[in-house]
Amino acid sequence: MPRARLSASVEPVSDDSVGGDLVSPEAGGEETSPSQHREILRLAVPAFLTLIAEPLFLLADTAIVGHLGTASLAGLGVASAVLLTTAGIFVFLAYGTTALVARQVGAGSRAGAVAAGIDGTWLAIALGVLSGLVIAVFATPLCRAFGASPAALDEAVTYLRISAAGLPGMLVILATTGVLRGLQDTRTPLVASVLGFASNVALNVLFVYGLGMGIAGSALGTVIAQTGMAAALVTVLIRYAAQVHLPLRAHPGRVLGAGRHGIPLLVRTLALRAVLVTTVWVAAGLGDVPLAAHQVTATLWSFLAFALDALAIAAQALTGKSLGAGDVDGVRSATTLMIRWGVALGVVLGALVVGLRFVLPHLFTSDPQVQAAIAAGLLVVGLSQPLSGYVFVIDGVLIGADDGRWLAVASVIVYVLYLPVILLVHRAGSRLLEGSDLWSGPQLAVLALWVAMTGFMAIRAVTLWLRVRTTHWMVTGTR
Repeated sequence: MPRARLSASVEPVSDDSVGGDLVSPEAGGEETSPSQHREILRLAVPAFLTLIAEPLFLLADTAIVGHLGTASLAGLGVASAVLLTTAGIFVFLAYGTTALVARQVGAGSRAGAVAAGIDGTWLAIALGVLSGLVIAVFATPLCRAFGASPAALDEAVTYLRISAAGLPGMLVILATTGVLRGLQDTRTPLVASVLGFASNVALNVLFVYGLGMGIAGSALGTVIAQTGMAAALVTVLIRYAAQVHLPLRAHPGRVLGAGRHGIPLLVRTLALRAVLVTTVWVAAGLGDVPLAAHQVTATLWSFLAFALDALAIAAQALTGKSLGAGDVDGVRSATTLMIRWGVALGVVLGALVVGLRFVLPHLFTSDPQVQAAIAAGLLVVGLSQPLSGYVFVIDGVLIGADDGRWLAVASVIVYVLYLPVILLVHRAGSRLLEGSDLWSGPQLAVLALWVAMTGFMAIRAVTLWLRVRTTHWMVTGTR
């Protein structure tokens, strides 16, 4: 992926000055202004509300399906891993588009920003249709690969085949949301997410309980809600295009170019999703109770990740815009500020999770064994939130800087380093299930899974810290 050249008006910044400011803010560097605080909040607050609304789709499904039984909940865990992996693979539709659009905005080219967004949306439609067809056809072998019980497998295949129809809408939501964030508009995605979540809950309750459709009703309700959200966001993009007199037709060359541009972020995402899928595979091998508990705990972890990612979204939009305008000092000071906020927000969220770890499980299941295992996992999840806040902010900054190649290589390295850790949990499976004096077997198994996940986040934090200390990612201008 070609990098833009440093503009002649911007002098390279020494590695020492960047490292001192980003890692040890007290040491000096650019001071953050009140206007910068307001700009971050203007983008981050709506993004925060939007991002916590998005995983509420899965939380609602988990809460509703959980009361159908442990097999249904375990099946949802397998199907969700496949769906989230598929959507996660194509998250570059949002992240890459945000960076490109924001750079064009910073350089003063609104028409160029909207054109990049249109190309990304056409790419999302094509990828969504193709991936939906593949998943519908291969639903059974994909779910069987996780090694779940026959009862859980049947539920997973049912949910996955229906949900495949919602993938085009899901990817269009990613692309159009990325466009709007790049245009510094995080309020419109918020409205769409709130309306989508409300309709998702209503439809799930109607289909699952009112019409007695079981797990199939949950999948159908989510598909309808996601497709409606996608249509609403596309309508907004069409209005932006009309304002700058841009045609909506697809340009195959530009659409393919958008796809090539997203390849490094695709590799990054594949490596990170591989971590989550490998963990689900290990959980499935430990039995239905640990798998069901891991599904709930992972869903709550994702919810917290989306909440923390609000600052990463602001980082993407502001970093891209500032580098497009050649404002290196603004990028440096905003990054320092957002790192502080990310860690602080992680402390607050972590304290809430630890305090509520015995209450939250009752929202998702009535099985005492599953409840106890969830509580054990949430203890580790809560304690690791400050680390997550640090990781997500720096990741967002580097995505906004279009540092995709480095992120791709680093993510593969992180996955390779994580494999021995999670495989150790897999090998210790039978011993973990024997339990201990303090923990039952399922509790100890889920606890081990989340200790391994925290190790993954720690490795990732080190790699990101090493990169953000340098100036190599601070490249200004547009493409």
